[in-house]
Amino acid sequence: MKPFVFFNFLKSRGAKAALLLLVVIACVAAIIPKSTTPGPKKKPVSSKQHSVWRDYGGSPDQSKYVDFTQITKQNINQLRLEYVYPSGDKTEAYKFNPIIVDGIMYVLAKNNSLVALEAATGKEIWIHSNLRGIVQRGINFWESKDKKQKRLLTCFGNSLQAIDAITGKSILTFGDHGSVDLKQGLDRDTALFTRAAFTSPGKIFENLLILGSFPGEALFSGPGHVRAFDVITGKQVWIFHTIPFPGEPGYETWPKDAYKYAGGCNAWGDISIDVKRGIAFFPLGAPTYDYDGSDREGMDLYGDCILALDARTGKHLWHFQTVHHDLWDYDMTAAPQLVTIMHNGKKVDVVAGASKGGYLYVLDRVTGKPIWPIPETPVPQSDMPHEHTWPTQPIPTVIPPFTKHIALLSDLNPYFTPEEKAIWGPRLAAAKSAPFQPLSDQYETVSIPGAFGGANFENTASNPDKGLVYVLFANEPCIYKLKKVNHTQTRGGNGGGQNAAAAAMATAGKGAYVVNCQSCHGEDRGGINGIGPTLLNLGSRIPAADFKNILTLGRGRMPAQPHLDDATINSIYAFLAPPPARGRGGRGGVIAETIPVGPVVASGPAPMKPSSFGAGMKDYPEGHTTDRAEYVEANGNGYGIDAVNLLSPPWAGLACYDLNKGIMKWTVGHGTDPKVGIDGLGYPGGASNKGMIVTPTGIVFATSRDGHLYAYDADNGKKIWDFDLQRSNPNGVPAMFEENGRQYLVVCASTPIRDKTKGEESAPKGYLVFALPKKGTK
Repeated sequence: MKPFVFFNFLKSRGAKAALLLLVVIACVAAIIPKSTTPGPKKKPVSSKQHSVWRDYGGSPDQSKYVDFTQITKQNINQLRLEYVYPSGDKTEAYKFNPIIVDGIMYVLAKNNSLVALEAATGKEIWIHSNLRGIVQRGINFWESKDKKQKRLLTCFGNSLQAIDAITGKSILTFGDHGSVDLKQGLDRDTALFTRAAFTSPGKIFENLLILGSFPGEALFSGPGHVRAFDVITGKQVWIFHTIPFPGEPGYETWPKDAYKYAGGCNAWGDISIDVKRGIAFFPLGAPTYDYDGSDREGMDLYGDCILALDARTGKHLWHFQTVHHDLWDYDMTAAPQLVTIMHNGKKVDVVAGASKGGYLYVLDRVTGKPIWPIPETPVPQSDMPHEHTWPTQPIPTVIPPFTKHIALLSDLNPYFTPEEKAIWGPRLAAAKSAPFQPLSDQYETVSIPGAFGGANFENTASNPDKGLVYVLFANEPCIYKLKKVNHTQTRGGNGGGQNAAAAAMATAGKGAYVVNCQSCHGEDRGGINGIGPTLLNLGSRIPAADFKNILTLGRGRMPAQPHLDDATINSIYAFLAPPPARGRGGRGGVIAETIPVGPVVASGPAPMKPSSFGAGMKDYPEGHTTDRAEYVEANGNGYGIDAVNLLSPPWAGLACYDLNKGIMKWTVGHGTDPKVGIDGLGYPGGASNKGMIVTPTGIVFATSRDGHLYAYDADNGKKIWDFDLQRSNPNGVPAMFEENGRQYLVVCASTPIRDKTKGEESAPKGYLVFALPKKGTK
């Protein structure tokens, strides 16, 4: 209303009315925020999800980035241990990433119990005890829009279950009396494979839980199809076939009917979600069998892909395959990082995927097209008679790799003793080594960064709005030579049976032990100091079910052994724990429950039906006409500890990429090898099972296998803070949260004491919570 019109309006209504109207206007003006002074800048869309740590990996995008600014490079030296929540176990080593919601922190402790704590104090709120078989890396949190319903969702082996986040009790209306059988709904007869468990928590998106799987990596393992489940009912909402069915895109990249017997192509690592667009990004692993692709001629989609699906429907949006016809176990498993960069003068949303093969693939987040050229590059071809390798591989040209890709004699570890050089020099000189060098049964192949090298799960992070991506990596060579085996003679078995069957199984287990376990645990099973513990009297200490979980999921310094199928695991256990020595918990036995001290509200998971799995597929389906896979690696991942640092350092490191410029901004060695004792060379094998936290104050926190928690300057990679956890190989991604105006850092450190001359009580064991001193205190 123009001023003179407003004045005439007041005059026509009289003085009293005018006065009343002016009063009303004054009151309204008083409650409207003044615009004379600029308010705080609105945070970018991504910041909201980075203000809390309520997801495995911090947030749906798995950036491990937080918006907290209290801890800076200037005051980090004041960071101190605020309190410790003891894990409460003498032998259990947890690798859990805590989540924190509304001042409550959820952790795994006390005989595999889920515990809710007051985050700022560590006071126990409730304990749901004896959840053996629970996913070890983390848990999912979901709440309704009105916040009246809050749920924790997780897997127990092949079962998906929900727990009330407020009461701590199992939700028995979820699924079938509280449990969803993950073996069902995979569109393949469950008698033909042996497991469908998931080793990571998955991701919540709206009212869906999106899951991958961990079917194993042996011949005839199950398919790695990805799925989504309703968080209220447990009903399967959608499935995407990562081994395509007839009529589906990608079917032509496999032999006919491969979908009936091929396995793998699974998302066993870290899933990322673009919440704004509703896109789920899956890092997919290799097809099986890992090292022999004779029965899967072709590119084998969707093995080793960054796969983008509509999170609501599972509809295929795009994919990018990083390895065609994988023979090296170069899974994509680290979380795809979702960052915004300046490219050609424009803001572009990209996804950056770091592989076990040591490359970083940067793609347009919406279209999947490379931001910089990734040409198909000719690579060496196989000399195996039935192997048909793909002639080219996609190798980035602008973004530099973060690992080595060739093992030269001149690169032999300069810190080796003369005796070590005399052993490894001739072997390295005689071996073949090149990017994507195929394996052979005639000579050794040195594969670098190796199946356990490169970037593994939990090894990526980012500053999403600045276009910075961080990668923890390992240069961990594998020494391969193929060996022909008869799979039909090594499959089957049930972990028990009559004496003759048990003896035969133990005999097979001895051979499997030599190949897979002896290098760390010794020929006499008595352990090797500093490498692997004794396995003597195993049956009296570890039940069969727990042993299977350890080999499948990993524990402490022991990495997961996904290439071992159930029959092989059973045979190794039969060798290590013959029937007379077995205690409770073997086949048909009962694992003893221990009720921890504290506010226990429930014990054990919801009821689960007996397994519907059969003995597994033992041979190719009737009518199979293509070549058969018959080879495993003879040395491979059982090469022994001395080969881990076969080449010159760094053996492990942290790399920072500035994707605005397409450069590696800096790289540093991460951790210290106790054998050499020189800081900055990296800890051999140090990238696996480690995590980071990135802050806007220019700090990157990272744990290391050497037992330390480090802080690096995000600008240059300089180490600015170091805390000795005193425990070997601390597992799990750290977490960060704010409560009552203070910023806290949480690290899970429950592995054995590093210095064996000291007692376990000499260092805190459990969840270590750090903070700056309260104001007014020193």
